[in-house]
Amino acid sequence: MNARFVLSTRIAARLSLWFAGLLLLLSRAAADWPAWRGPEGSGVATDKRLPVRWSANENIRWKAPLPDRGNSSPVVWKDHVFVAQAIEKANRRALMCFDRAQGKLLWQTGVTHKEPEETHEDNPYCSASPVTDGERVIVWHGSAGVWCYDLSGKELWHRDLGPQKHDWGYAASPVLHNDLCFVHFGPGERTFLIALNKKTGETIWKVDLPPMQPPQRTDGFAGRRDGYIGSWSTPILVKANHRAELVLSVPEKVRAFDPQTGKALWECAGLNPLIYTSPIYGDGVVVAMGGFLGTTIAVKPGGDGDVTATRRLWQTARTKNRLGSGVIANGHVFILNTEGIAECLELGTGKRVWEERLRGQGAKAESWSSMVLAGDKLYIVNQSSETSVLRASPTFELIAVNPIEGELTNSSMAVSNGEIFIRTHKNLWCISENQPGTTTQ
Repeated sequence: MNARFVLSTRIAARLSLWFAGLLLLLSRAAADWPAWRGPEGSGVATDKRLPVRWSANENIRWKAPLPDRGNSSPVVWKDHVFVAQAIEKANRRALMCFDRAQGKLLWQTGVTHKEPEETHEDNPYCSASPVTDGERVIVWHGSAGVWCYDLSGKELWHRDLGPQKHDWGYAASPVLHNDLCFVHFGPGERTFLIALNKKTGETIWKVDLPPMQPPQRTDGFAGRRDGYIGSWSTPILVKANHRAELVLSVPEKVRAFDPQTGKALWECAGLNPLIYTSPIYGDGVVVAMGGFLGTTIAVKPGGDGDVTATRRLWQTARTKNRLGSGVIANGHVFILNTEGIAECLELGTGKRVWEERLRGQGAKAESWSSMVLAGDKLYIVNQSSETSVLRASPTFELIAVNPIEGELTNSSMAVSNGEIFIRTHKNLWCISENQPGTTTQ
């Protein structure tokens, strides 16, 4: 046999194995949903093969009971599904881990925190979602601290960052980047952005975010001087001008920091004093939105200093209330207002393309959830746990409305390897194609 032929055959075989391994690695990476709003914090799923239609009795792989209500969203890593969970009567701040295949509770751990904490009646404790890198899972429990566990539930470290005090509680989720874990601590008198070593919990840097004077009214407009102010925004990471930027919406502006050092890079004014949503990024543009009757701004990242006059593309007037974050796709911004009204805007101009109220059969058509984009489809969950599936298009097209009767939710969905995970106040649901019924754990 020709030696050159044998050698080339061996090389081809090795390359085939290497390529197959690479595809497997990429497919596994694509299947994970390791943080709130997914791998990039953008709400965009790489998996396009998601179910389009389901109900409480159709295409449900399993549902697992939860001990109490909650607003945090599930995150998924390989065979594990993690949920942050408050158990209010026991004063517990917990992290729960479920088996992805059957919904069985694998372990539950947490801390007892008896000191009273203020929060909104619709914002239970443990509203921040966990984050994982496959070796550890980290969760922020507000005044009860930041906690890090391995995937078996063993504590690796924890940090007490002090009391978090605001009438409406907290909600920002931790974010991982390289060896750092970022926590937006606030809102309240003590508000800061901190980077912790994800392996030890050691502080790498900290940037204070001084609170502004209270606005004239709770929506920031003229009136009584007893208003609210604050940001519940989770930061996102973007890459611009060959550098990484940690972008965060704060009262009245959006700011960017060097993720390695905490150095302030740029800021853009134009928001109002209450911020509930996280910034979104796509097609080279950051879009940030205010809360109650808030403005919306679009800015090109990658600048230095105050870029309001030089890199802000547009600003919309005060419009409707927003709690959930949107997505950017194909030159358009898709957002949802708390009233359950979906909007499509031109990314370059902010001009409204369409606006439609999403009408389901449930009693609560309002929504606090952030939307997910999978392929050309948008998934939007309302408070009655109905998921509307829309075409991500400049022409409005409603594809399906999928109910889970008798359930309420303020959480955002997670998606992984063709499956959808929805956390309601009663259960954690796994939705999958070609399932005859519901398995209850």
